[in-house]
Amino acid sequence: MASAAYRATINFADRFVPQKMRPLWEHPAGPKTVFFWSPLFKWGLVLAGIGDMNRPVEKVSIRQSGALAATGFIWSRYSLVIIPKNWSLFSVNLFVGLTNAYQVIRVLLHNNKQKAIAQ
Repeated sequence: MASAAYRATINFADRFVPQKMRPLWEHPAGPKTVFFWSPLFKWGLVLAGIGDMNRPVEKVSIRQSGALAATGFIWSRYSLVIIPKNWSLFSVNLFVGLTNAYQVIRVLLHNNKQKAIAQ
């Protein structure tokens, strides 16, 4: 059902896409495919990571940030070996990896600082 609704929406919108936008529209990783929409919505993880930069370091989960950083970097690599190459997927995963690696470093520096104070 959802698939039929999606196809109907795309077929309707297809009539209104200007000629200059056709290459993007018809691209194998364009708006007609999940390869376009998945990275678009994944930017929410990047925004959440940026929002967490203001969070007190004691409330940042090193396991969650580490897992997100690892998957971000792993999927960045994967997005360049799949066909079609998906540069939007690469960029969003790279930013997911970078924002969460920053959080991991932040927590590790904080923990080292606390250990030094305790000694």
